[in-house]
Amino acid sequence: MAEYDLETLRQLKRGELPFHLVHEMQSSHKDSDRFFKMLAIAQESVPWDDRILLPYAEHLYIVDKPDKSRVVKCDCGHEFGDYRRNWKLSALVYVRDTEEKINEIYPNMLGCDPEWMHLREYICPGCGTLLEVEAVPPGYPVVFDFQPDIDTFYEKWLKKPLNRE
Repeated sequence: MAEYDLETLRQLKRGELPFHLVHEMQSSHKDSDRFFKMLAIAQESVPWDDRILLPYAEHLYIVDKPDKSRVVKCDCGHEFGDYRRNWKLSALVYVRDTEEKINEIYPNMLGCDPEWMHLREYICPGCGTLLEVEAVPPGYPVVFDFQPDIDTFYEKWLKKPLNRE
């Protein structure tokens, strides 16, 4: 099993490695401390000090606040609230629900039929970053991607209980 240094993992996160190396890294067994290395890289890449507990999505993290609460936070520092509540409910939302709106990004006849599907774009109110896109039938509820059990993840999978001091 190959062990990768922090600089190589930084390049992986930034998308700077050649495909063959990325494929090798993703296909092989991970070094035992890979999660913590990637967590350290994520932590050094954000401008705030709250401890990242879990990368949640691209540009989003679950962080531990000084008051012991856990929130979803964007790269820019915008907080979406408690991680057990769907962060999308606090995001800016642009719904592509007409042919005109869909054709802004998909050339004519290559997009979806707005009578059958809407595209919902979730945007960070703090920095304007597009965080996620959902393709759903009209009227479909907002999708809650997942709610991790952070304590169990640390204790049972990582074998390192969270120190919340």
